[in-house]
Amino acid sequence: MDFTQLRAFVTVAREGNLTRAAERLHVTQPAVSLQIKALQESLNLQLFSRSASGMTLTNDGAKLLPYAERVLSCLVEFRQASNSLHSTLSGELAIGTILDPEFTRLGAFLKRLVETYPQLSTRLQQGMSGSVLQQIRAGSLDVGFYIGEAPDDGKTPVYSVGLTNFTYRVVAPSGWNKRVLGQSWQSLAQLPWIWTPAESAHNRLLTKIFAELNLTPNKVALVDQEPSMLDLVKSGVGLSLIRDAIAIREAHAHGLVIADAVSVETQLCIICQEKRKNEAMIAASFELIKQCWQLLI
Repeated sequence: MDFTQLRAFVTVAREGNLTRAAERLHVTQPAVSLQIKALQESLNLQLFSRSASGMTLTNDGAKLLPYAERVLSCLVEFRQASNSLHSTLSGELAIGTILDPEFTRLGAFLKRLVETYPQLSTRLQQGMSGSVLQQIRAGSLDVGFYIGEAPDDGKTPVYSVGLTNFTYRVVAPSGWNKRVLGQSWQSLAQLPWIWTPAESAHNRLLTKIFAELNLTPNKVALVDQEPSMLDLVKSGVGLSLIRDAIAIREAHAHGLVIADAVSVETQLCIICQEKRKNEAMIAASFELIKQCWQLLI
């Protein structure tokens, strides 16, 4: 068994056809057939069955496919790590951070960054999504985390890579069950809301929802940090938008009420200026943050 055989196995499994697999691998069809035959003989297993439509995985083949994919993925990471040892990347990478480091996996990213590129230093700037976007466009930050899709408003184009989808919930103080359970956005808009500045993702997401429904929310307080928002909800001031995991945790710990008829779906992204995405330092940071999410999911 060798990596060539594993690559042929995975490619044929994905394509379901020897001809297409050979084209993907840039070899001849007989060469792919020989690689599959050699792999099956070394394993003493039948991995494929032939049908009118092409090549179909057997039960044994289907069971082994995820392991083969994992081996090839590790090989790619090994090569990337090896190549990075020859890297001479140096300088300072300015990173815009948001929310808490645990959620963005900032610690894992920075650890891999300093291990892979020891001559590269970092400067962190904590803020809200909107301010990170502004600084990316202004060039004062190289890369940054962002919630949702960066607006295409004619300003400096932004390149974005999605890391994970997540959900925001509307959370209310303890005892507000009758006021929020089963209620629509129309009803919730009339209740007191803890609002956030324009640079905040909460503001952007909620403003879009209420504008589409032609509603004006009842704003009673303005804060710029999630912990402060949560404290005001616990104090009985009003409603707030809170990440799903935190909302569930606080509901169990402090009896906060989660509005069950509404939610907001969004995405955590990593962004940079479109024209800078192929710069060595930025491209390397994007690759490492993607690896952190792929390895830890």
